[in-house]
Amino acid sequence: MNPAQFLETVTLKNGLLATIRAIRPSDKAALVEAYDRFDPESFYTRFFRTKGELTERQLKTATEVDFEKVVALVVMIERGGREVLAGGGRYMTFERAGQRHAEVAFLVEQGYQGLGIAGRVLDCLIRIARERGIHQFEAEVLPQNRAMLSVFERSGLPMTQTAAEGTIHATRSLADRPPAGGRAL
Repeated sequence: MNPAQFLETVTLKNGLLATIRAIRPSDKAALVEAYDRFDPESFYTRFFRTKGELTERQLKTATEVDFEKVVALVVMIERGGREVLAGGGRYMTFERAGQRHAEVAFLVEQGYQGLGIAGRVLDCLIRIARERGIHQFEAEVLPQNRAMLSVFERSGLPMTQTAAEGTIHATRSLADRPPAGGRAL
């Protein structure tokens, strides 16, 4: 599978159809609109800082990825006769002890939280990462971000969590299939 061509239609928990696809450079305007809608608290729980101005450099970094070291997916939903960006996720790869790992992160617009978007994006990223030989996902999560920790727990993947310096470092092994009762991929 070529992650730069990734495209999948899913049904969210409320019955709404959404398209999960690879981010494109042409998504800059949709990303700016979504950024303006992101709740400051959601932004803080994802980036560990307050929401500031979105710079041209940040916009370029977010939308122009190589799909080798960075894989980024967006979730597009039809609203008012046009597609809007409701959220997304990405991973960034690195090497440790001769194995490929990746840091994974998500952001879902406040109005679409609780619909299963982060879990669906995580499933897609897991499939892509496994195919590309990535051994483990890692994430830094604020302890109050219970929703994100729950997404990781529901993935059915072996997971460890360690607390350090005000965050939780969560790791999920991609080597094993989900245990009985975990979500099938």
